[in-house]
Amino acid sequence: MEKIFKPVSGYLALVIGILAFVGAVLLLIAAAGNSGSSAVVLAVVLFVASIFIFKGIMVVNPNHSRICVFFGKYIGTVKENGLLWVNPLYSTQKISLRSENLESSKLKVNDKLGNPIEIAAVIVWQVQDTYKAAFEVEDYDHYVKVQSEAAIRHLATTYPYDQFEDENASITLRDGGDKVNDMLEKELNDRLSPAGIIIREARISHLAYAPEIAGAMLQRQQATAIVAARYKIVEGAVGMVELALEQLSKKAIVQLDEERKAAMVSNLMVVLCGEKGAQPILNTGTLYQ
Repeated sequence: MEKIFKPVSGYLALVIGILAFVGAVLLLIAAAGNSGSSAVVLAVVLFVASIFIFKGIMVVNPNHSRICVFFGKYIGTVKENGLLWVNPLYSTQKISLRSENLESSKLKVNDKLGNPIEIAAVIVWQVQDTYKAAFEVEDYDHYVKVQSEAAIRHLATTYPYDQFEDENASITLRDGGDKVNDMLEKELNDRLSPAGIIIREARISHLAYAPEIAGAMLQRQQATAIVAARYKIVEGAVGMVELALEQLSKKAIVQLDEERKAAMVSNLMVVLCGEKGAQPILNTGTLYQ
């Protein structure tokens, strides 16, 4: 588990280190004139002490941390910012606490129904537990990339691309919206929690059929749209014909037998459902000629 380690102020250590170094220099100068061996020894001690102190000084920037390890033993994580001093024998490792963006490459996978699709996502992640990020996985940055790709592939194979072939599907990749993104975010958090990584946001950034079937699927979508539009046109035309016959009968404008009604319905349906404007035809005779 992560432990917070609070080091000593680095400013005091810096001042002591400078004083020790200056003292060592002055003693060496004095020893050179007097040839005193004790002054040389003291100068060497002060010089080694200054190096020892300087080695323990470190700078921790905002939203960064340092992991301290003493001969293989985890001491703690320094999250305090500024100029700090720790035991010079500690080995330290820098870990950023800032949010990172990961844009996955376009992955070619098969959806739930076996259709080849292309999918990509944008993921915002952040180190939450520095101990896990440093010691539970070999390289947490590479771990995030590999597990993110695995999560995106699993999501794509779990749901169909759309409802063309699975009309009973409650969630599809294309129409799922926030639900699909929430499921991707949840799976990423589950996969990356062993590395101490938390997912701030995950969104599908690219979703399309693979190029080899994109043309056929586009034709299918267009055909579906045309059929739906025709259905609405015919539904409206029937209502208009029904209204016309009702008004003609109600106002007694003209008396129509069944054959004339059939002819009128046929003409109205042609006019209302036709793609081009109707061409009027002047009939100089009667319906029965």
